[in-house]
Amino acid sequence: MNNDYSPDLITLVDYEGTEHNFEILDTLEHKDTLYYALIPVFDDPADTLADSGEYYIMEVIEEDGEQELAEVEDDDLIDELAEIFEGRFEDIFAEDEE
Repeated sequence: MNNDYSPDLITLVDYEGTEHNFEILDTLEHKDTLYYALIPVFDDPADTLADSGEYYIMEVIEEDGEQELAEVEDDDLIDELAEIFEGRFEDIFAEDEE
C-alpha cells in the first residue's frame, strides 16, 4: 500500500473576506485556460459528512498581474469541463484499484 499521498490544499478568500479551504482534485488546461477541480475541506468531521460531496470548477484568471480563481459562469462550458474532469477521475480511480 502506498502511503505517500498528501492532498494539495488551497485556501480561497471570498468577497466578504471569509477563508474557505479546498483540496485540488485535478487541474486542466482547456482552450488556453487553466481550470481547477476543487472539493471543500472542513476542520470538523461532522461538516464533512453533511457536505453534498460536489466539486467546484474554477477558472484561473490574471488580475493586476496576479492569478486568481473565479467561478465559471458559462453553463455549457461547465458541462464540457465536468465531462472531461469526471473522465479523468474515473481513470485515476481505476488506476488506484489495480
